[in-house]
Amino acid sequence: MFDTKIAIVLRDDLAPWQALNVTAFLSGGLVGETTDLIGAAYVDKSNNRYNGLIRQPIMILTCDAATIAKVHRRILTRELTSSIYIEEMFKTGHDEANRAVFNEFDPQNANVVGIGVYAERKLVDKVTKGAKMHP
Repeated sequence: MFDTKIAIVLRDDLAPWQALNVTAFLSGGLVGETTDLIGAAYVDKSNNRYNGLIRQPIMILTCDAATIAKVHRRILTRELTSSIYIEEMFKTGHDEANRAVFNEFDPQNANVVGIGVYAERKLVDKVTKGAKMHP
C-alpha cells in the first residue's frame, strides 16, 4: 500500500483512442514533473535492458463533464500540480500547438477531457470525488 496515489480522470464521452491517448499524455506529464515516480530499469534473463515503469498503480477514473470540471476546480483550490488535457488539443498536431490552444482557455471555460494528479492518497480521493473506476 502506498501513501500516495496516482489518478487519471477521463471524461466519459471519449472515444477509446482518445481515452488511451489522453491517459498516455497525462501519465507522461506526471512523470516529467515527478521523476521519482519511475522505478528501476527492467532486465530480462538474457540481460536485455528495458525502461523502468511507473512504480505504483495508476487509478483510471471516469466521469461526466460537470464532474471533471469540479475535479479541476478542487485540484486548483488545493494548489496541486496536475497534468491536464483539453478537447481542443485533439485538433492540434504537436506540443507547441497544444500549448498555444491551451493558453486560449482558463479554468472557467476549459473543455477538460482528462486530468492526472499525484499526491497523498487521501487528498487524491477528495479531489476526485464523484469519479468512478473506468470500466
